Amino acid sequence: MNDAHHDQRAALVLFSGGQDSTTCLAWALERFAHVETIAFDYRQRHRIELDQRLVVLAEIRRRFPRWADRLGLDHFIDMGVLGQISDTSLTRDMAFEMKKDGLPNSFVPGRNLLFFTFAAAVAWRRNIANMVGGMCETDFSGYPDCRDDTIKALEVALNLGMGRSFTLHTPLMWLDKSATWALARELGDDALVETILDHTHTCYMSKRGPRHGWGHGCGICPACALRKRGYEAWQRATAG
Repeated sequence: MNDAHHDQRAALVLFSGGQDSTTCLAWALERFAHVETIAFDYRQRHRIELDQRLVVLAEIRRRFPRWADRLGLDHFIDMGVLGQISDTSLTRDMAFEMKKDGLPNSFVPGRNLLFFTFAAAVAWRRNIANMVGGMCETDFSGYPDCRDDTIKALEVALNLGMGRSFTLHTPLMWLDKSATWALARELGDDALVETILDHTHTCYMSKRGPRHGWGHGCGICPACALRKRGYEAWQRATAG
């Protein structure tokens, strides 16, 4: 494979502006000399995350001088076609529920496969060897494209199809939400936890509203419920 200009010191982070991707961004900034970010507009209901991610990036630059010089370009990809062909509670105005196949109707088929494929095309052009995503198999809704086996298989396919030696990193793969909060604290102390609480967006309903103890959101949708439960578990563990 042609890796002559493939920078092993650089990473491209799939960055939505939520809790998980912000933690992954911090993880990458601690490990790589140069880090770029990429986001996708697939006409998601919670498109407010696309605005909040810019706020989070600004806060990272402001509050973490040791990371600011490492944080490079931000890439924004219009993937509206994915929203057009999807019929899910993340791309349509419908209630969140479980389907007969055991998957929640928030599952957007092919989303992470496409995200990493488009990210790889950008990484190829930018000569970046590493890509980082917030997929998690421990504390998730059963999405098949979040599984470790899926990511490993996709890494093989991307390397074969693009003639590069990409590495796909998923630092949250075996962490539950409580452990993800703990990792954020380890990476960036209270300042990173406060940034996540104040500025990230995870709520599927696109509600900001007043800040709860665990952050902003409707407090009802599956994403909010998971985030709240994880934060409270982390707080109990910290207090104990």
